Amino acid sequence: MSRAVLSLGSNIGDRPANLRGALATLRAAGARVVAVSPVYATAPWGGVEQDDFLNAVVVVEDPNSRPRDWLARARAAESRAGRTRDVRWGPRTLDVDVLDVDGTTSDDPELTLPHPRAAERAFVLVPWLDVDPEARIAGRGRVADLLAALPDAERDGVRPDPTALVS
Repeated sequence: MSRAVLSLGSNIGDRPANLRGALATLRAAGARVVAVSPVYATAPWGGVEQDDFLNAVVVVEDPNSRPRDWLARARAAESRAGRTRDVRWGPRTLDVDVLDVDGTTSDDPELTLPHPRAAERAFVLVPWLDVDPEARIAGRGRVADLLAALPDAERDGVRPDPTALVS
């Protein structure tokens, strides 16, 4: 069984619909959605002036998927949402990052695993902890410990949002 952890983010258009669309695209591609975190509002990352993001983390499984398959599904979801890549860390309808696949590691520039900046981002760690309190990032440690090590301002910037992705 291949199990992946994916981060979802949106800050353009109907943000909740974009996140729900990502789940629908993953399901349509044969993934079983195991867990969906609550949604959080967060300030943008990277210094580009833009609106806040809605973020969530999902855990998905598919017995026939490999890491590149999860990347292809992530890109398909982004494409379906009209994602463009005009400005690095700029606004986007949908951003889907592959954070982890079965705890594997990879230095492939196309798909580095675990995600190289996941351990530094509260907007990833907070929802990841919600869906898997025992989660670990290969080579980095427990998600709970990594989150606790971040500055208070970083953790406090991840605000619960009332949006529900599943009912």
